[in-house]
Amino acid sequence: MSGFAKRNLKVFFKDKTAVFFSLLAVLIIIGLYALFLGDVWVNSLGNLPGTRYLMDSWIVAGLLAVTSITTTMGAFGTMVEDKVKKISKDFSASPLSRSSIVGGYTISSFIIGVIMSLVTLVLAEVYVVAFGGELLSLASLAKVFGLILLSTFTNTSIVLFITSFFNSTNAFSTASTIIGTVIGFLTGIYLPIGQLPVGVQWVIKLFPVSHAAALLRQEITAEPMAATFAGAPESVIENFKELMGITYKFGDKVVSANFSIVILLATALVFYALSLIVISRKKTGK
Repeated sequence: MSGFAKRNLKVFFKDKTAVFFSLLAVLIIIGLYALFLGDVWVNSLGNLPGTRYLMDSWIVAGLLAVTSITTTMGAFGTMVEDKVKKISKDFSASPLSRSSIVGGYTISSFIIGVIMSLVTLVLAEVYVVAFGGELLSLASLAKVFGLILLSTFTNTSIVLFITSFFNSTNAFSTASTIIGTVIGFLTGIYLPIGQLPVGVQWVIKLFPVSHAAALLRQEITAEPMAATFAGAPESVIENFKELMGITYKFGDKVVSANFSIVILLATALVFYALSLIVISRKKTGK
């Protein structure tokens, strides 16, 4: 399994186009933020101190949530290409078991998602510092790394399930484009969740990747928020968190970090199990 995973890693990183398009959604978000979204949100906070640092940190968290799903989607493109080129038949005829083959694709996609997320984090931190912000503390970096592992684990399972239905590179590319476009809305980057209709807010709150974004925002924006809202009433801070998708509420109850973690873990396990069922049914021709 490990040897097969290494093969998939080499195939992915050798294809520079695949690497680029897996980051396309992230590049689009950065471009939009740099051109006008950043100024819009900074200006909306008025004359509060450290608003640029706060909003840059907010966008970094969203970028990490997006990267962990778009890059794993790009990584699973190898599995689709192997099907199209009939290479998967060679693997099936080899001593590798079906579970080892699926595990190899899954492990390599997870590793790619983590690597690309860490690259995004490093570049984003450089951007934050360049515009007057501060680097995350070692304790915060450790927590963010843990959240990257968790969100990538969940997204790998979701994308594995989605990819298991594709036997065409064109269909897979179309799905990747759609997901890359929609993910910015579902994670509340283009428009904060508080500005969306109530029905759409519920959809976002029920979407697992949104909980990964919220957890990352809670950690990454903690320090800049403390500086920006120093001395502000607690109600003002809570309203801002809810508006920007830093915390979610179901009715009057705030969703705790532990509950979001449980959602992500449960989602990962459910979708991985569903993926195995779909793949095994295709193998047996059902």
